[in-house]
Amino acid sequence: MTEPSRRRRMAVLLICCTSLFIVALDGTIVNVALPAIGRDLRAPISGLQWTVDAYTLVVGGLLMLSGSTADRVGRRRVFQIGLALFSLGSLLCSVAPSLGWLVAFRMLQAAGGSMLNPVAVSIVTNVFTEPRERARALGVWGGIGGISMAAGPLAGGLLVETLDWRAIFWINAPIGVAAIVLTALIVPESKAARPRRIDPLGQALVMVLLIALCFGIIEGPNDGWGSPLILGCFGVAALAAAVLVWYEPRRHEPLIDLRFFRSVPFSGAAAIAWCAFAALGGFLFINTLYLQNVRDLSPLQAGLYTLPMALAMLVFSVVSGRTVAAYGPRPPLVIAGSMLTIGGLLLTLITPGTPVPALFAAYVVFGVGFGLVNAPITNTAVSGMPRSQAGLAAAISSTSRQVGQSFGVAIAGSIVASSVAVPHGPAFTGASHAVWWISVGYGALVLTLGVLTTGRRARATAARVAERLFHDDDRDTGHPGERMSSGSPPRGDVRPP
Repeated sequence: MTEPSRRRRMAVLLICCTSLFIVALDGTIVNVALPAIGRDLRAPISGLQWTVDAYTLVVGGLLMLSGSTADRVGRRRVFQIGLALFSLGSLLCSVAPSLGWLVAFRMLQAAGGSMLNPVAVSIVTNVFTEPRERARALGVWGGIGGISMAAGPLAGGLLVETLDWRAIFWINAPIGVAAIVLTALIVPESKAARPRRIDPLGQALVMVLLIALCFGIIEGPNDGWGSPLILGCFGVAALAAAVLVWYEPRRHEPLIDLRFFRSVPFSGAAAIAWCAFAALGGFLFINTLYLQNVRDLSPLQAGLYTLPMALAMLVFSVVSGRTVAAYGPRPPLVIAGSMLTIGGLLLTLITPGTPVPALFAAYVVFGVGFGLVNAPITNTAVSGMPRSQAGLAAAISSTSRQVGQSFGVAIAGSIVASSVAVPHGPAFTGASHAVWWISVGYGALVLTLGVLTTGRRARATAARVAERLFHDDDRDTGHPGERMSSGSPPRGDVRPP
């Protein structure tokens, strides 16, 4: 296949960045719209939790399947299917007549979303074959993700205030349709030379585990933690986890390669990703209810209030990438954990009348901490891995992000729902303090794991695991594998090989 021209490569990058923009924008926009959705659809706190988690759980559960499917049947084809499902799901969300339908349509939207970002990264890395040009392209990719996260609260607030909460879903459909057409015209088709086999049982076990556990956490305050339904959910989740741990090592190409977790840095990166994104999920969920239902801000004002945090995240994500390149993952992880801990402590002081400067200070500190986390997570997840395994390692790390955000929302909402029935007034603010103390715990874990999993002994375990994977890859392919050096940028963020 001939090398695409520079103009065509840039057009491909623009199309792929468009998919990232609408998916990342969707997350923060929906959080701003939660109070309006709750009023219009008469949704309790648990209903608002499902509005967020129905999306993030499905995306997290299907990321690895979508990546391996795209490598097998064609990345452009799967990317177009993802755009179509995401656009259709968005359109259906905008006309949802009830909370149940909204949650169902969010799951359809998520099925499409799982096919966009991981597959788009695969397309970019295969179109931009020259290492430096690829690194610049992935830098643009990361910047678009930061911009969309910063723009989300403001755009969501503006749409909800001037039109309706349903408008946050309208905007995805025309962008998605345009992207489908442009993809057909511009994006070349590609497949992996040796795609991974699909693991249907492993995939089913992952989905059962995530949904059962999340359902138990969200519905526990409503049904009672000792009710047969909730205990049954936790029992099903435990059984699914046990079967998964027994079954996956017995597959030649498992959905989740448990050998990776023998590497202390890799396990640390997955745990740090979970903690950081759980903190973010809880923050976005509780803070938007606090700003609109307690402080009586409009959706637009609430979006403007969270803009300092989003900008801090954007700026320090760039700083983090450069710091990792110069000094390794430990410094940004230690600083990130410290800032998340301090941010959580500042949030525990919030009252209904907290002065705006004090509120912004807490938001900025939290945003700095979260912005510093992403680059070292990805770097640590793929460092030293054979290139044939780096995509799968990054996929597991990215799944940890999505799952962490889902459970952050589930835990935060359930804590508040256990204390107050309606998210309004001083009682809600008091109940939210427990959430912020848990955020302090998340930050402390990031700090502790950042120290413990990046030292010399921890790196030695990563070297042993990489050596084992390297030799296994040699045996399976019949030719020497290629290591990914510790300083190399990942070939993709969430794509299994």
